[in-house]
Amino acid sequence: MSSEGSNGHNCVGWAARDASGTLSPYQFSRRVIGSDDISIKITHCGICYADLIWTRNYLGDSKYPVVPGHEIAGIVQEVGQNVQGFKVGDHIGVGTIVNSCRSCDYCNDDLESYCVKGAVYTFNGIDVDGTVTKGGYSSSIVVHERYCIKIPVNYPLASAAPLLCAGITVYSPMMRHKMNQPGKSLGVIGLGGLGHMAVKFGKAFGLNVTVFSTSISKKEQALKSLGADKFVVSSDQEQMKGLAKSFDFIIDTASGDHPFDPYMALLKTGGILVLVGFPSEVKFSPASLNLDMRTVSGSVTGGMKETQEMVDFCAAYELHPTIELIPIQYANEALERLTKRDVKYRFVIDIENSLK
Repeated sequence: MSSEGSNGHNCVGWAARDASGTLSPYQFSRRVIGSDDISIKITHCGICYADLIWTRNYLGDSKYPVVPGHEIAGIVQEVGQNVQGFKVGDHIGVGTIVNSCRSCDYCNDDLESYCVKGAVYTFNGIDVDGTVTKGGYSSSIVVHERYCIKIPVNYPLASAAPLLCAGITVYSPMMRHKMNQPGKSLGVIGLGGLGHMAVKFGKAFGLNVTVFSTSISKKEQALKSLGADKFVVSSDQEQMKGLAKSFDFIIDTASGDHPFDPYMALLKTGGILVLVGFPSEVKFSPASLNLDMRTVSGSVTGGMKETQEMVDFCAAYELHPTIELIPIQYANEALERLTKRDVKYRFVIDIENSLK
């Protein structure tokens, strides 16, 4: 019995057809499995701000129809003949990229997301065969083995999905800048999908964690649910001044425009601020940087090897994102709520039980 629908398409998803970003059911075909490919039955997909960016054409480069979603978790349903690391039935994840050149210095150094020739994004990217990639708001996906992550069988697939973008985006710079030193102090700016994971990793690493937010309403959640040590309303200048030169590290996850000098002043001599959000500009005084030997560093996601390490770490430490599980029929409302930052802290679509 063929898995193809009556019109020959083998996959059903939800797609945006234009810059309104409104999603509705869409049938299409996934490629035939190559010798190094894995066919994945998608069970869950996280909703990331990237989904809004490309469904609504914020960057002017959306290729409609757009099937978003790059926090994908599911189960292996078929493997190509050369696939070594996965077998049918395994739990598996796919993050923000599905291809890269596999020959440049960065690919060879397990930093595939920084591929010189440009990594292929999981959706709205151009794959090697010229087709536009389609993401995880769909029933299945076919991906080269190299870009797949093993999810330990004891770790819930719904929890695994947000790790594959939100999780790795903060874990990667935390490891690069050696933020896993117990007793050091970490400030986290913004408490959304990325920020709440930075808090969880920070506490797992034994750091003293302070959350900075413009919203006092997030205080109780930050301290009680996420286990942060302190909460600071960033507009409170007295409180901010009292924390001068007290942080080893700051992770800035805020994508709204905000001043940088007040946060730079909070770093110790030699302190590091890592930017993972995308405000419209970054502006600070050279003195904020030079006088105390500070570093400002940028980062996107991580390579496959590091993503695997992070997933294994989360399983070992029973560290889970805080999610709101939704049916795909709620995706448009969820994206609208995301524009208002109205989610604690990551929507995850229950593809398996709602996409028919």
